[in-house]
Amino acid sequence: MDLSFTRFDRVAEVTVLPADLAVLMVGVAARQAASRTATIEAAFTRTLVDPRLFAPLDGAFNGAMASALVRWKEQ
Repeated sequence: MDLSFTRFDRVAEVTVLPADLAVLMVGVAARQAASRTATIEAAFTRTLVDPRLFAPLDGAFNGAMASALVRWKEQ
């Protein structure tokens, strides 16, 4: 799971949001960034632990479960 936030792109066009929606989105982003999971993920970048150590070998999904689902669907 990639919990990193995308960096601000200086060439991107800025869209004006209604004030209430902007405040809501800032609040959600702040709560997500302060979550225990995000804190642990951020610690990976500050330590010598290779984050790929926790990445699934089959990409973003468990390969054994994907194979089981395909076999189940074919039945």
